[in-house]
Amino acid sequence: MHLLTINAGSSSLKFATFRLDALSCALRGQLSGIGQGVAKLSGVDWPTANLKLENHRDAVALLIDRLEVAAVGHRVVHGGTRFTAPVRIDAATIGHLRDLIPLAPLHQPHNVAAIEAVAAALPDVPQIACFDTAFHASMPETAARFALPERYWEKGIRRYGFHGLSYEAILHRLGSDVPKRLIIAHLGNGASMAAVRDGKCVATTMGFSTLDGLVMGTRGGLLDPGVLLHLMRSEGYDLPKLEKLLYHESGLLALGGTADMKTLLESDDPRAKRAVEIYCTRIAREIGSLAAALEGVDALIFTGGVGENAAPIRTRATEKLKWLGALDIRVIPTDEELTIARHTRRLLG
Repeated sequence: MHLLTINAGSSSLKFATFRLDALSCALRGQLSGIGQGVAKLSGVDWPTANLKLENHRDAVALLIDRLEVAAVGHRVVHGGTRFTAPVRIDAATIGHLRDLIPLAPLHQPHNVAAIEAVAAALPDVPQIACFDTAFHASMPETAARFALPERYWEKGIRRYGFHGLSYEAILHRLGSDVPKRLIIAHLGNGASMAAVRDGKCVATTMGFSTLDGLVMGTRGGLLDPGVLLHLMRSEGYDLPKLEKLLYHESGLLALGGTADMKTLLESDDPRAKRAVEIYCTRIAREIGSLAAALEGVDALIFTGGVGENAAPIRTRATEKLKWLGALDIRVIPTDEELTIARHTRRLLG
């Protein structure tokens, strides 16, 4: 019997299994192409010729057909103001998670779909929800609040922050050696950074949504809201068109023609070089902002697919930070699945 972790995306599902005694990982894999014809399984050697997965229910069925599952832990992108720590899932919890879909329309529906699929297939197996936003619940109101009328704060319009499970994983790896003033840079297709003082988040680059902050694969990061008003007024943009632009057509893809950092770094195309320079400049500027929130920096940690593997990005970004003086720079692999597994086992006692 194993503990199963699930990280569901729009057309993919990452999974891992852990032994309950020592939380050692037994396997890791990913199902991609869900609902897109022939799906693909990577990471594990299971026979899957002409694999067709119409939805997340089919993907979950494939997993539980091959695994003996004692409990399931889920990554859930948004916990709103209600969920500031992992929780055991019941029918009421699922309802609350559905209520949060408007806050994360491109992520939350798929997280909920995976939870419902497990509940339908394995109704007696306990499930735990682990939230990307929970890590940032410690931010002071001065960091979390927008300069908008009070009624919007009361409605939950605030800076939430994301990638919290990744940040937790880094702090767990550090153990008792957590620097007092720490900046963690999670750089992947999605990217954000967090300022951590005494092990608690005090500021982060992502805000109300996963669109804010750094340049990402297909998301542009920080953007003057006036641009959106202009596109609506002068270019005829409606909500679906804006969402497509902001989530799928911006970022590195818009600047360099591809969202793949490895391809951009290897390219001689001036557009690719420009994309990388803008990417690194944004990182350096946001580190400066987070350094101000911390009133200094003792260490900077890079993690995530780009943060861990793209040394030129780390070099170019940190070259712009010489004004900070000597800086302890580290590269630490993240492990969101292990973070989910630890929370799940703890809540199950």
